[in-house]
Amino acid sequence: MTERSFSDREIGEFDKEAIAAAVRETVALADRYGAKVVSATKTVPVEIINFAFANGLRYMGENKVQELMDKYDRLDAKPEMIHFIGQLQTNKVKYIVGKVSLIHSLDSLKLAKEISVRSKAKGIVTDCLCEINIADEDSKGGIAKDDAEAFITEASKLDGIRIVGLMSIGPHLENESDYVPFFTEISGLFKDLSGKGLLGSKPELSLGMSDNYRLALEYGATIIRPGTALFGRRKYPVK
Repeated sequence: MTERSFSDREIGEFDKEAIAAAVRETVALADRYGAKVVSATKTVPVEIINFAFANGLRYMGENKVQELMDKYDRLDAKPEMIHFIGQLQTNKVKYIVGKVSLIHSLDSLKLAKEISVRSKAKGIVTDCLCEINIADEDSKGGIAKDDAEAFITEASKLDGIRIVGLMSIGPHLENESDYVPFFTEISGLFKDLSGKGLLGSKPELSLGMSDNYRLALEYGATIIRPGTALFGRRKYPVK
């Protein structure tokens, strides 16, 4: 994979003082709920991610396999601190198994089987979250709510893979309060599947991004995924 670097000008666009304050505040809030902050670091330079780690960030999440591989060797992070939070193609699984501690976006048996094969080849078990398409949006991946139990039951039969919770993105809405129906629904599903023992002994609910992570914590999120709230709005590198 080709390494992509960021210029000094792009790095300089990030407000380090604001990032440090946002990281400390958000991690402290999540700690009060017993939750984890997994920062969404898409397009964020390694130098800025490492700065965030130095100021209290404990976990990061990448959306793109190639971007993660470009950054990987320069990160001040061990594999257990790195999550994969984006859509994952089966032909890219081989690049990240063993390099991330949690895959948030398990959404098909085909993908589960590939993760199983690659994990067994390395002699490891890969933890995954089942992605739920809670709003039934055609534009998003994920398992339908009504199919979740059957899917998790089937995928859990595979060796080398362990389903430890749920993840949901949900629609983009104007007001935080508009997310309440969706958060109520995913929280209810999470409690149901957890109660049936389908999500392991310490189930994880990955829910909430920059515009709604505070509400997500109130609805039982154990992982929140803020990006802009930590790093500010940033320009995407020119391809």
